[in-house]
Amino acid sequence: MASEQREWCGWREAAERALYGPDGGFFRRTEGPAGHFRTSVHASPLYARAVTELLRRVDEALGRPPELALVDLGAGRGELLTGVLAGAAGLPHGLAARLRPYAVERAARPAGLDGRVEWRETVPEGVTGLLFANEWLDNVPVDIAETDPDGVPRRVEVSAAADGAERLGAEVTGEDAAWLDRWWPLAGAEPGLRAEIGRPRDAAWAGAVRCVGAGLAVAVDYAHERAARPPFGTLTGFRDGREVRPVPDGSCDITAHVALDACAAGTDARLIPQRDALRRLGLDAARPPLALASTDPAAYVRALSAAGEAAELLDPAGLGGFRWLAQPVDLPYDALALP
Repeated sequence: MASEQREWCGWREAAERALYGPDGGFFRRTEGPAGHFRTSVHASPLYARAVTELLRRVDEALGRPPELALVDLGAGRGELLTGVLAGAAGLPHGLAARLRPYAVERAARPAGLDGRVEWRETVPEGVTGLLFANEWLDNVPVDIAETDPDGVPRRVEVSAAADGAERLGAEVTGEDAAWLDRWWPLAGAEPGLRAEIGRPRDAAWAGAVRCVGAGLAVAVDYAHERAARPPFGTLTGFRDGREVRPVPDGSCDITAHVALDACAAGTDARLIPQRDALRRLGLDAARPPLALASTDPAAYVRALSAAGEAAELLDPAGLGGFRWLAQPVDLPYDALALP
């Protein structure tokens, strides 16, 4: 197909349409994200248990407010909220009765979800409690820049056709150029180096945090920092459990790692390895004592399975290598006993 017959646009526009468009957007499908890739939430119920413990600590640090919000931003099909609601039933001080769960997601509400969950497309404003965004920011679409033969960063344009062909467009200027200069310098670099312009993610996260009147906001994602940005970017796709070429036609997830250090700039947020946060919240991958296999074989098998699931969540080369961006809002961070 000749280039003039294609429809070209930047990756941010193309991914927005492919992921969230009302007609065939990837994240509006009925099977949900779990049908295509596994997050920490899907890996083990221990993850929801850790978030439940974090919620309990936030509640205590806030003085047990009359209403405690749990906002799941990028809720998928409500899997995390379902797990937390089950765990919260056993917490003291009537926390379960005070809990107000919100699922923020653009897809339709799934059938069978707990009736206590308020399903909405936007973050509620002025909440008191915990806002938790697991693998949300990586699906906030961004534009891609690539250096041309003269070392000038140019915006990458993509075709929504089935092959997802690319070409270099106009030079990156204005606020996007300023963001690159500060967070992912490309100017003057060798040809072909790429960067994901994270300014929309900075704005999206700042907007989410502003909705928290008091409490804690946490974003969890694949991340990198300024000193070690990947030279060719991280843009990729996922479909049916496999990594695939990112084509913005609605057939696959389109994702890129997050410059969480840029999101945190100018705040008192903490950047924490997921494995450290989960350990502080009670996850332990230690194998049960072998003697238990003789005295209570069923308990031994359960404990061994839990240890394996915890090990996956804590693996620094896998899920444990994710980063938490933890932003307290009118809350004493040290009271949470996190790293």
